[in-house]
Amino acid sequence: MSLTDAADASHTSAPATTRKLSTSKAMVEAVAAEMDRDQDVFVMGEDVGAYGGIFSSTTGLVDRFGPQRVVDTPISESAFIGAAIGAAVEGMRPIAELMFVDFFGVCMDQIYNHMAKIHYESGGNVRVPMVLTTAVGGGYSDGAQHSQCLWGTFAHLPGMKVVAPSNPADAKGLMTSAIRDDNPVVYMFHKGIMGLPWMAKNPRSVGPVPEEDYEVPIGKAAIARPGTDVTIATLSLSVHHALDVADELAGDDIDCEVVDLRSLVPLDTDTILESVGRTGRLLVVDEDYRSFGVSGEIIARVAERDPGMLAAPPVRVAVPDVPIPYARGLEDAVLPTSERIRNAVFGVMGR
Repeated sequence: MSLTDAADASHTSAPATTRKLSTSKAMVEAVAAEMDRDQDVFVMGEDVGAYGGIFSSTTGLVDRFGPQRVVDTPISESAFIGAAIGAAVEGMRPIAELMFVDFFGVCMDQIYNHMAKIHYESGGNVRVPMVLTTAVGGGYSDGAQHSQCLWGTFAHLPGMKVVAPSNPADAKGLMTSAIRDDNPVVYMFHKGIMGLPWMAKNPRSVGPVPEEDYEVPIGKAAIARPGTDVTIATLSLSVHHALDVADELAGDDIDCEVVDLRSLVPLDTDTILESVGRTGRLLVVDEDYRSFGVSGEIIARVAERDPGMLAAPPVRVAVPDVPIPYARGLEDAVLPTSERIRNAVFGVMGR
């Protein structure tokens, strides 16, 4: 399957396959295929072995490949991410899982001062072909230290590619691309799209996934839903909310175009600009914090290129600058829910 066909398959009403997988199973399938293809690929992290990852991101891999290639580590993120960096520098292709992105503080020196910088500091002579996977997002009352996205933090720091799939087909294709990439890739998966039975039911967490090998190119956004009235640029779980709102508002004669960013680094600015050029209105939805983040960056890029294409001021829906609350009602109030997106669409449309 070509890159373009694979990328489009995740957002079409007539996918190339009728087989359906959850996002977690699609991720595992990609990792297993690359481990079969390349003996230098291995997985390491906390509870990635017999437990299968606490969000089912590595389920079954240890049974297939054994504990030498699916390595359960001590609870020492700095140590095992550092070990993965060393392995990558020596020519292997490790996949290291940071269980929650919220834990980045205990290992950020390894991530940013080593993983992201070694290639630069070596004058381009040393590569770091590794994938750092991590779970992000709230919506299930796990509190302030387990519910953030923080992809804007990683995207802000040069030297790392950053991807965040929204659906099973992209999860497989982006994982394959990430493992094969010679640069460090931060692969951020939202718990709410994994298709886990104990999470809130999300029908889009299960979808068609081609059985054959394919890559979804890093740095290429997708039009999840074409429209003519307003562009909703978003990523990961918020794509699902945006699609729900777009389907609902079609009955109110508002035709929303939903752009699934898929990658933050590189960011597909051209697709965003082309979409805004068609619609004349922009709404950015981001489950990360509002200030100094993804929503402001996207709006700035549109304004810098051609503010005249906007028929109305751009609007953003993001998490206000407060820690994610534990109480469900308060958490719903800060997350970019369908209700907040719907109200923002009405606002940008002047209704």
